[in-house]
Amino acid sequence: MGGPSTVPETRDFLTNLFMDGDLIPLPFQRVIAPIIARRRTPQIEKQYEDIGGGSPILRYTQLQGNAMAKLLDELHPETAPHKAYVAFRYARPLTEQTARELKADGVKRAVAFTQYPQYSCSTTGSSLNELFRKGKAGEMGDIEWSVIDRWGTHPGFIEAVAQNVEAALAKFPEATRSDTVLLFSAHSLPMSVVNRGDPYILEVSATVAAVMERLGHSNPYRLVWQSQVGPSAWMGMQTSEAIKGLARLGKKQVILIPIAFTSDHIETLYELDLEYVKEARELGMEVQRAESLNDSPVFIRALADITAEHLRDCSAGKGATSIQMQLRCPGCKNATCGQQKSWFAQGGR
Repeated sequence: MGGPSTVPETRDFLTNLFMDGDLIPLPFQRVIAPIIARRRTPQIEKQYEDIGGGSPILRYTQLQGNAMAKLLDELHPETAPHKAYVAFRYARPLTEQTARELKADGVKRAVAFTQYPQYSCSTTGSSLNELFRKGKAGEMGDIEWSVIDRWGTHPGFIEAVAQNVEAALAKFPEATRSDTVLLFSAHSLPMSVVNRGDPYILEVSATVAAVMERLGHSNPYRLVWQSQVGPSAWMGMQTSEAIKGLARLGKKQVILIPIAFTSDHIETLYELDLEYVKEARELGMEVQRAESLNDSPVFIRALADITAEHLRDCSAGKGATSIQMQLRCPGCKNATCGQQKSWFAQGGR
C-alpha cells in the first residue's frame, strides 16, 4: 500500500486508498471516497505525527529491495545486474511514477514481486491490476513480465518471523514464558471480499501454522485481525477485542506479532505499539511486540532466495505466474482481474 513519508501527504494517500474499489468497495465510490478521506485526514495526520512525522515504509522497502538485488547478483548471475524499483499503490512512488522510471531506464525484463506475503485480490490483486493498466497503455515500454504473487510459507520468511518471536519471548521470565499468549495480528478484510472466495484468510492462517511449527508449538496462540475501516462487517476477531478477552480470562503475558506486514508503518508503530500495547497494560497485562522484519538479514536473504528460485523456474519454462494466481475467486465479477491474470500469464504481452 505504501504510506505518506511526510504528514502533508496524508490526504492524497487516503484519497487514493478509498478510491480503490478492489480494497474497499463503496457505493458511488468516486463521490464518497474523497469525502471520507477529507474527514479522516486530521485524525490520521495526528497518528503520523505521533510516530515521527511520516511512515518509514518507503525507507525500509528501498533498503530491503536494494540489499536483495545485491544478493541476487550472486545467487542468479545469469540475469545480473538486478535493480529494485518500488511501486506503491496509494503513496509516492505510485505505480505510474515507477512505470515512467522503467521506461526511461529501458528495462526489458521485470518481475512484479508483491511485498504482501499472502495473496488477496484487494491488495496484491489491486496492485497487479494497476500494473496491468499501465502496461496495456504502453506507459512502461516493451517489458517481459513475470510475477511472484505469494510466498507466505517460504522457509526463510518463516525463520525471520520466528526469530523475532523468540527474541520477544526472551523478554519474559523463564518461569512463566510458556504461558505467554502469541497474538498474530494481520490486516483485516471486509467480509464482502472474504465471502467471494478470496484466499487471504487461508494463506495468513498457513503462515501462522508454519511459524508455530517452527517454534515447536511452544506457546498458546491466536490469529486476530486489525485495521478495520468503516461500519461494514470485517473479518474478526479484532485484535483489540482479543486483548480485552484475554485479560478477562486472566492471561497476563502477551506478544503482538505483525504477520502480514514486512516492515514498520502506521499499523505497527501506531496501532500495535501505541494503541494496543497501551490498552493491554491498562488491563494489567505485560505485553511485548515482536519486531517487524525491516532490515533483518534473514528476511532479505529470503527475498533473494524467492526471486532466484522464481527466475530459475521461468528459465525452465514453468510459467510467468503461479498456478494459484490463475484461479479467480469464485465470486469475482471484476473483468480487469481476469484480463490482468491472462496478460501476466503471457509475460505481459
